[in-house]
Amino acid sequence: MSDWDPEQYRKFDAERSAPFWELAALLQPSSFARVVDLGCGDGELTAGLTDRLGAGEAIGIDSSTAMLERAAKHERVGLRFERGDLAEWTGDHEYDLVFANASLQWVPDHETVLARWTDALKPGGQLAVQVPSNGTHASHQVANEVGATEPFLSAMGGSVPVDPSAVYVLTPERYAELLFDLGFQAQHVALRVYPHVLAHSSDVVEWVRGTNLNRFFERLPVELHEPFVETYRAALLERIGLHEPYLYSFKRILMWARRSA
Repeated sequence: MSDWDPEQYRKFDAERSAPFWELAALLQPSSFARVVDLGCGDGELTAGLTDRLGAGEAIGIDSSTAMLERAAKHERVGLRFERGDLAEWTGDHEYDLVFANASLQWVPDHETVLARWTDALKPGGQLAVQVPSNGTHASHQVANEVGATEPFLSAMGGSVPVDPSAVYVLTPERYAELLFDLGFQAQHVALRVYPHVLAHSSDVVEWVRGTNLNRFFERLPVELHEPFVETYRAALLERIGLHEPYLYSFKRILMWARRSA
């Protein structure tokens, strides 16, 4: 199975970190004795968040071996990283903050997952989640179309892997309803369009190669990875055109909620 490529992911580090810090800005002042970052990646942003909050204890959770190897260099007293499955992770009312930036979209059944995460919060604890919601963009649609062509379709067993952003992610209003049903005292849910200005429209290929295309790499043999990318590149540029610069409009849902004290 293909793992995440930390270097590929960091090619657009500034653009990817902006939503993280916007999400962090939604947090209300509190004593953050215990914090968890679900989908911590290479740990750099987790370490920054730990410092900003003055967290007593912070734990970063991720499923990627490559990312956790990078995260290890940020470990110190009060900050550690562990392997975990976000779909199953929970706690027993022990965390002041459950934070998840650009990770929830990778797992299904958000109603159940958010309920588990809520169970991990202390009274007065805060939940902060950012979810990419860009499944309608050509960068996602073209990937599905290419995946449905040969030789890729047969190599993947005759089916195109699910696009999590298009299938698993709910509407902003549904997340608001869920937070209400879960008993949160206060909440903020917003759909935000990030206008990422890339040098060239072809840079979109490098962007999704570090994220959304991983679902194809996990199913395709290694010798078909590059042919898939090149076929995708040609099809995507035909769809969106050649532009310098190119505005990659990226939709994300940011949500924050606080439990009753």
